[in-house]
Amino acid sequence: MKTVRFHEYGDPDVLRYEDVEQPVPGAGEVRIRVAATSFNSVDGNIRGGFMRGPIPVVLPHTPGIDVAGTVDALGEGVAGIAVGDEVIGFLPMDGNGAAAEYVLAPAEVLTPAPKSVPLPDAAALPLVGLTAWQALFDHGKLTAGQRVLINGAGGAVGGYAVQLAKGAGAHVIATASPRSSETVESAGADEVIDHTTTGVTAAVTEPVDVVLNLAPIDPAELAALAGLARPGGVVVNTTVWMPAPTDEERGVRGIDVFVRSDTEQLSRLVALIDHGELRVNVAHRVPLAELPAIHAQAAAGTLHGKVIVVPAAS
Repeated sequence: MKTVRFHEYGDPDVLRYEDVEQPVPGAGEVRIRVAATSFNSVDGNIRGGFMRGPIPVVLPHTPGIDVAGTVDALGEGVAGIAVGDEVIGFLPMDGNGAAAEYVLAPAEVLTPAPKSVPLPDAAALPLVGLTAWQALFDHGKLTAGQRVLINGAGGAVGGYAVQLAKGAGAHVIATASPRSSETVESAGADEVIDHTTTGVTAAVTEPVDVVLNLAPIDPAELAALAGLARPGGVVVNTTVWMPAPTDEERGVRGIDVFVRSDTEQLSRLVALIDHGELRVNVAHRVPLAELPAIHAQAAAGTLHGKVIVVPAAS
């Protein structure tokens, strides 16, 4: 089968499109014929060798944490999943990923795919959708009637975060560039701040209950976000190389998000999609052989929008 993998850490040119043997599922595993995976920024960080501590991988390594596809074979002891089922999942970060025609997955990380979107497009959901859900509700404890600031709402996580926060009945303030402001507004933001012309701390004139930072901003800017939270509020941060700021005098907590696989939450996101309450946005669909070019665009800062990667076999 065809796959993309790297045999050493380094720049995007270490990625190779090559042939490997089709994997055989072990106990508790299923084999999935991949309809698509997606590119996430953590894929580039793992390839570059920057995540060797928290996410140790065995080389050669195949990237692709998200998967959407069809169950092709079952390992011993797998129950509740059948050959032919269409599934999605957030694969273990330290294992081989879905940038391949086939991938093995622990059965417990998989959930039925949404029926209302094409199966390949569903690969755009797991990691970023779960990040948004866990940031807002597990860590931010966001509830109806509260005010939330989503800083960096123009990215893939931000698109889901805006929709989920609005769906939960919150008042949503979002920052975005002119390129993505229309998309953020259509996702349900009540207020959109153009961060290229306006300082966020100056634009937010009333305290918010939850600050969700999704942007790789200057540490001083990140620290200033704590001042926008009400006393007793929370700053939830996904840029984990900079710790979330706190303000102990006013009881503002800072929480860093490390997303985890959660099939119950993923199933809830799928239900929202199938009920028409959550939109999946895919900016680009590329063949598997072009994945190295996507890594290169991301490294150069020229990749915009969510990219799904489709094997030729699909």
